[in-house]
Parts: sequence; C-alpha cells; structure tokens
Amino acid sequence: MKVLITGASGFLGRTVVAHALAAGHEVRTFQRRPSGVDGASDELGSVTDAGDVERAMDGMEAVIHLAAKVSLAGDLAEFAAVNITGTQTMLDAARRHGVQRFVQVSSPSVAHAGHSIVGDDALPADPEHARGDYARTKAAGELVALAADSPELHVVAVRPHLVWGPGDTQLVERVVERARAGRLPLLGDGTALIDSTYVDNAASAIVAALHRADVAHGQAYVVTNGEPRMVAELLEGICLAAGVRPPRWKVPASLARAAGGAIERVWAVRPGVDEPPMTRFLAEQLSTAHWFDQRRTRRDLDWTPEVSVEDGLARLAVSYR
Repeated sequence: MKVLITGASGFLGRTVVAHALAAGHEVRTFQRRPSGVDGASDELGSVTDAGDVERAMDGMEAVIHLAAKVSLAGDLAEFAAVNITGTQTMLDAARRHGVQRFVQVSSPSVAHAGHSIVGDDALPADPEHARGDYARTKAAGELVALAADSPELHVVAVRPHLVWGPGDTQLVERVVERARAGRLPLLGDGTALIDSTYVDNAASAIVAALHRADVAHGQAYVVTNGEPRMVAELLEGICLAAGVRPPRWKVPASLARAAGGAIERVWAVRPGVDEPPMTRFLAEQLSTAHWFDQRRTRRDLDWTPEVSVEDGLARLAVSYR
C-alpha cells in the first residue's frame, strides 16, 4: 500500500517506517523535519496545518498516525491542537482522499486513572479521569479516531506501553542520566510489576494493525512484550546495559506523589527548561502495577513480539558499548 506515516522523525516513528518499508509498502513520511529513514519520501509540515495535511495525504491509501505532543508538562492548548484537532484534521483529509485504513497510535495512559492495572485488556479511553494533559488529550484524540471508523475508512487504535530501546530519549536516556547523577530512586519497594515494549515489537504491532484493519477496525489494543518485570528489575537492567550503577535508595511512593503534585503546580506558573523531575503521573507509573492481558491483541492483530526483554537489554548494552 501507499502509506502515510506521521511523526516519523521520532524514536518509535522511525522504527515503524523501517518495518513498513520491510513489509513492502511505499512510505511517505509527514513531520516537521526530515525522518532520516532511507527508502521513504519525506513531506515536511504539521498536522495542525490543514494545507500541509492535504498535500501529504494526496494519493495515499493508508495512514499510520504517530504525531503527537508528548510531554509531562506544557500548555494545554498545544496538547489539544496536536493531539485532538490534529487528529481530526488527519481524519477529515483521509476521508476526502479515499484512504481506506487508519491506525491511530495511542497510549495506555488514555485509560489510566492512577490505580494499579493487573491483567486488564484495553479499557475505554477516558479523557475525564486520565492523568495529565498529554493523557487527557490523547484520550480525546483516540475517541475522535474511533468515532470515524466506517465501512469506507477502517480505524484501529494501538496503545504501545512504555516503549524503549537503543536511541530512546524518553525512558532510557532519562533513567541513565539520573542514575549516573545519583538522582534515580526507587519509589516504594520497587516490586510493582510493569509491562514494557521493546521498540521493534511496538513497530511490528503497529504495522500488523495496518494489515489487519479490515477485521480489527473500531477497536483499541494495548501492545506490550507480555513480560511483566518488577520496576527495580527493569531499571537495573537498563542501568547495567548503560554501564551505570542501578538505584539503591528508596523514596516512599506517597511522598513522591505529593512531591509530583507540588512540582506540577510550580511548573504551571514557572515552567523549567526541561521536563519536571517528578509528576503525579510519573510517580504512579513507577510505584503501581500496570501489566496487561495480551491475548486479544495477539489474536486480532495476528502478531507476537519477537524481541524479549532480555534480548532487548542485550541490544541496548551493545549500543552503549
């Protein structure tokens, strides 16, 4: 198929492009700077500009929509413009151009209200109770996308959970930098079980959703490796792969949540130059269980992950060496 992939200059986006090309698709990327992926043609622009979107959509048969504003803090209007209005703009253009398949790349945070997740499937997106402006606007964007599902335009939402691997600046780099500086604690006792997704597994699942949109449309699917690990174990694996000392000191989870709430209030008035060091959402993610039932995902998408957590950590270690 002729596939338009948005957000292809990002960590996951570049990997999705590579997997789509390997599957034989003709890929056009759409983002604000070149994707840097050989074999794909770049169309530069923004999902917030209707003219840019029209130009990018011309001649396409399918869309994988990854572009999003991803941050722990920021202006709500910017989150909404990209994650909600931008998604609607993409869908409107897709319908006008006769696109037949649309994969909305979402996040499990759209259905996370701060409680432990123990073996859940993909619960409905909930903009009212999701934690933080990113999650709330992604939840609203997912609902907009699934509402556009029709016999003419098959829409599937895919929620990769905690994606990591070589080159990751969101999780791996922050963990390593903070561990190296001695600023990476364990929240609580570090025994909460969490799922994660190696980047190639996330990418292959997204491409599988594109292939299976005729049978999986109208649905949302959480994607993980299906190998829950204790928070302490996963952080230790990342640190050892990078050659830094794993965290050894602990902070009570309740204290971290309270501190995260206070930092959020300060950031809303005087934002820093980087991400806030802690938020309520981040504290909850690092101290509560969140792992998912993958049976429906694997059945409906006809997909299984190929890279285990252990193999992924080995690849991460090679990249640091």
